[in-house]
Amino acid sequence: MKIDETDKKILELLTQNGRTSYVDIGKELNLSRVAVRERVHQLTEEGVIERFTVVINSEKIGKGVSGFFEVDCEPASLVEVAQALADNPQVASCYQMTGPSTLHMHVLVDDFKSLEKFINEELYGLEGITRVESHILLRRFKSRNGLKL
Repeated sequence: MKIDETDKKILELLTQNGRTSYVDIGKELNLSRVAVRERVHQLTEEGVIERFTVVINSEKIGKGVSGFFEVDCEPASLVEVAQALADNPQVASCYQMTGPSTLHMHVLVDDFKSLEKFINEELYGLEGITRVESHILLRRFKSRNGLKL
């Protein structure tokens, strides 16, 4: 699918606020509501827009500790370990990476006791992990959702 400037502007507006109405987008871009709806539908059908979601402030719902982990695995265990981590509700994201660590993940937990329990029971309990390095978030300066065009 070829993305034109109008599609890019629609995506930018939806990235800023996914609840923006087609009418409001149309007013901003001088398009009809139907034209905006058709473009959004096409972007969704083509997989450019993967899904519409809500971003929750983790601290406001009691997830006071945010940790980032670099996890090395034995090659034969990589997929199994990654899937087990991805299935864990405390893991916000999990990626296979190049560089010194195999997996990079973001974990959200209630407090440091919960973090200790996650590390000792959930993480260290997985077969195939050879090294774990953790980093605790102190303050967030920027967090972006979606791709900037």
